[in-house]
Amino acid sequence: MTETRTVTLNMGPQHPSTHGVLRLVLELDGERVVSARPVVGYLHTGIEKTMESKLYYKALPCTDRMDYLAPMSNNLGYCLAVEKLMDIEVPEKVKWARVCLAELTRIKSHLVWLGTHSIDLGAMSMLLYTFRERESIIDVYEACGGQRMMTSYIRIGGLAHELPPDFESKVRRAVTEVSEHLGDYEALLTKNQIFINRTKGVAVISAEDAIAWSLSGPMLRGSGVKHDLRKSNPYSGYENFDFDIALGRNGDAYDRYLLRLEEIRQSIRIIKQTLDGMPEGPYRARVPGVVLPPKEDILYKMESMIFHFKIITEGFKAPVGSVYQAIEAPKGELGFYITGDGTNKPRRVRVRPPSFVNLAALPCLVEGSLFADVVCAIGTIDIVLGEVDR
Repeated sequence: MTETRTVTLNMGPQHPSTHGVLRLVLELDGERVVSARPVVGYLHTGIEKTMESKLYYKALPCTDRMDYLAPMSNNLGYCLAVEKLMDIEVPEKVKWARVCLAELTRIKSHLVWLGTHSIDLGAMSMLLYTFRERESIIDVYEACGGQRMMTSYIRIGGLAHELPPDFESKVRRAVTEVSEHLGDYEALLTKNQIFINRTKGVAVISAEDAIAWSLSGPMLRGSGVKHDLRKSNPYSGYENFDFDIALGRNGDAYDRYLLRLEEIRQSIRIIKQTLDGMPEGPYRARVPGVVLPPKEDILYKMESMIFHFKIITEGFKAPVGSVYQAIEAPKGELGFYITGDGTNKPRRVRVRPPSFVNLAALPCLVEGSLFADVVCAIGTIDIVLGEVDR
């Protein structure tokens, strides 16, 4: 009598294709995946609890370090939530500038995804090309906030300081470079038979299953579900911009590749609209005691210096209540739930991270598939472990 046995394999937590400390417990029948169980927690940072122990302003840098490939998106989601809690209305210029920076972040995140996903599948040169274009966006970050990644430039009530004088020229240069090289990416991958064989029909998830697993972002839209918070529940002035929602049809890794390329094109389209119509006005709301005064005023105005000192050392007291604010981050729905209790620190901070939620569907993507396709499945989700294990 022949006995069939399965093999249990630990993939990770140190494995190059997981881009972080993710452990997968795989049960294999030969080359077929019988079951898959993601095991998280190896990078646990306690970011949410850390934010609860800090003043509202001082909690902001924690958001940069969750999805460190999309720091400005994280800043935006958190600041919008605090502004909703405090009932702060920011100037129109701030809204448009935030949209511009958020879309630059979407492009930057997708470029990193494209480069790393391609190199996982054997397309070595793509990483060099995508990081080349990413560098021009990093230059914009550095001009705005003085940092290449963790800028904390989007602040409660506005921006850290005025947009740099060469902001428009730097942004136009960045999006022009990305736009010019999108054709090169497609020439290398879109009709490449090796890439097609590794992605087409791989990591498939239906629209029904995508909804059932609470997927969002490219993972959801790749299955043909037309849902984008920038359209369905616009924030920060997104209702002022004209763009299309990119959709897939087959729900596989190849569709999600095409979808993210189209999202880059739509982001460029939005960015050009923000630059062409950027309103004049202040870069911050005027709410004494809550929003930091302009840095230059601190040197010459006693009132500004006092407000700055008190906000930084004592913070501000938020009203009792709870808010939830979600944005369409590059990886999907990023939501911040914040509860104020009348003190200068949040009583509760809870993040709805797209990486963590989307990762839960990995078993649905790989069970019944070949073991070799697991790497593709992980890559197509586009996770960042800092956001999974926050």
